[in-house]
Amino acid sequence: MVERIEKAGLQVESELAKFVEGDVLAPLGMDARAFWQGFADLLAKYAPVNRDLLAKRDALQAKIDAWHKKRAGKPIDMAEYKAFLFEIGYLVPEPGAFEIGTENVDEEIATMAGPQLVVPVLNARFVLNAANARWGSLYDAFYGTDALPDAPEATVKGYDPARGAAVIAAGRGFMDDALPGWEAALTGGDCPHAYAKLTGGAEGVMFKHNGLHIEVHVDRNHPVGSTDDLGISDIVLESALTSIVDMEDSVAAVDAEDKREAYANWLGLMRGTLEASFQKGGKTMTRALEPDRTYEMPGGKTFDLPGRSLLFVRNVGHLMTNPAILLPDGSEIPEGIMDAVITSACARHDLEGLGKLKNSRTGSIYIVKPKMHGPEECAFTNDLFDAVEDLLGLARHTIKVGVMDEERRTSANLAACIHAVKNRIVFINTGFLDRTGDEMHTSMQAGPMIRKGAMKGSDWIDAYEKRNVAIGLKHGLSGKAQIGKGMWAAPDRMGQMLVEKIGHPKTGANTAWVPSPTAATLHALHYHQIDVFDRQKEVAAEGVPSLDRLLTVPLAQGLNWSEEELREELDNNAQGLLGYVVRWIDQGVGCSKVPDINDIGLMEDRATLRISSQHMANWLLHGVVTEDQVMDAMRRMAAKVDAQNADDPAYEPLVGNEDGPAFQAARDLVFKGVEQPSGYTEPLLHSWRQVKKERASVEA
Repeated sequence: MVERIEKAGLQVESELAKFVEGDVLAPLGMDARAFWQGFADLLAKYAPVNRDLLAKRDALQAKIDAWHKKRAGKPIDMAEYKAFLFEIGYLVPEPGAFEIGTENVDEEIATMAGPQLVVPVLNARFVLNAANARWGSLYDAFYGTDALPDAPEATVKGYDPARGAAVIAAGRGFMDDALPGWEAALTGGDCPHAYAKLTGGAEGVMFKHNGLHIEVHVDRNHPVGSTDDLGISDIVLESALTSIVDMEDSVAAVDAEDKREAYANWLGLMRGTLEASFQKGGKTMTRALEPDRTYEMPGGKTFDLPGRSLLFVRNVGHLMTNPAILLPDGSEIPEGIMDAVITSACARHDLEGLGKLKNSRTGSIYIVKPKMHGPEECAFTNDLFDAVEDLLGLARHTIKVGVMDEERRTSANLAACIHAVKNRIVFINTGFLDRTGDEMHTSMQAGPMIRKGAMKGSDWIDAYEKRNVAIGLKHGLSGKAQIGKGMWAAPDRMGQMLVEKIGHPKTGANTAWVPSPTAATLHALHYHQIDVFDRQKEVAAEGVPSLDRLLTVPLAQGLNWSEEELREELDNNAQGLLGYVVRWIDQGVGCSKVPDINDIGLMEDRATLRISSQHMANWLLHGVVTEDQVMDAMRRMAAKVDAQNADDPAYEPLVGNEDGPAFQAARDLVFKGVEQPSGYTEPLLHSWRQVKKERASVEA
């Protein structure tokens, strides 16, 4: 039974209320009664607006469904289609010429280009790893991955000199390309890129290139340095400039207990006190946040650089509610509003200097807002953040916003969305999985979609990726905000990442997502190869790709797939679906390295389910496959997923447990996929996770 306390008419879970008042408000000197009354007033105003916006989503979708059904079997005439979308308000007129007016933005976001990590807030150890990934050893990244395909494999335990020699050669090759003549700085000569010495007992030189810092460490007594002519023991790169601490797609947070842990971890980051202990090699290890790094200029003057990534927090979108707080009418609080208030209150500790370390040096709070549909919803977020600032006593536009361009109505109206938050926007990005899920759901009734693997080569995807950058540049994001690109999902395939992911800075994006600190260090190499801000000038001159291309629906041309191809597509979708769902429902794991159908580990989050479940639902709706074929695939893939998780002692098999919450959730995601709001997976996942937690509580 959940224990609740009444606060200004709100029914707040008691432990959450205790955390908010004792840990968040008290150190800020905020009066708890005034806070709860202000929070209740804010909810009275904005919760109904939130509900109305969700109702508009449903109304627009119903009109689009009816339009496609009426024209079933006919090609889509783009002029007619666009006119219809404008008529119903799905498309809005482009705003006039404008540039964003965001101020007080930290340089990691505004004027630097480099990798970005996304990390689930509920895993404190991972969160600390991400925050500390601002600096990474290039030697370790080369040595411990497949990034150097021609390097010999290590044949001895510990340091293998032969593999080490290949790593040293690759490190020097990087330095030669980025900073010709760099060796002079280590031998007493002049190098224009070297401008500081390492301090704190470390010897070496710090360089700067394309806005990023590089440390070359010298230690002739080190196992590596002793084999190097210049005594170089490591090359350390400035890597993950920013990290997004995620409360959304990569976590399973369904109640007050989960949300309290999430908020506590975020507060620990803002105060610099978060720690995590774990066992390694039979010893207890404790991880904490890294301090800033100090350097010495010629003449003896010292200066500091941040030791940690600049942190964003990703709140949830407008859709979900949470039972952590009940409104006066007994309904659940809109989770996005709760996140906005509490995460901002936690971040105010950073602004007030209450912590050991500093996040923002410009006095800003950075919130990424996902899954907004169009400019009205962006304007709502802007108004909500105004109200949160007033509640917390913050200056206007202290709270900055990142707009995830992952819904079709946002992509199609991106300029208007940016305009709606033009004085607080610091981030836009593209996300293939969610964006494809919404593409399929929006046009669900138009006909069967092409195969999932073919989506990346479709015309709308190309337009989507290019329009995102071009529109951002057109409206002044360069030098003020991040334009981001999506995740490299295969953390064990760093060699392939080095070949392919340079494509992201080549688009003019000044950040892109990576799955690990090691990947951040390797992806940082791309930002030394490409001067992104020069590239942005070239992209800006190319103009914005047409809206028509973006709106091209990826429908299959005929249904000429073989039985083998149908089975292959279903198996791929079902395996990915089950492999992720079983961890989410049974173990509350929202992001992990999940083996795909070919046993390749991929970092998956909830967006994986949206694309897979919507694709299967689409093919079922249009008779491409049958219910029996889908269930056959799910049962066969359940056996495969069980085998892939055989070494996990906490794993509960799917085979023989089709009545269990995990298998039922996966089944519902497909067979109820057409009716889910925007094809989102959250309502069903949350419901089945709550069932699982309730059963576990009873059994305990």
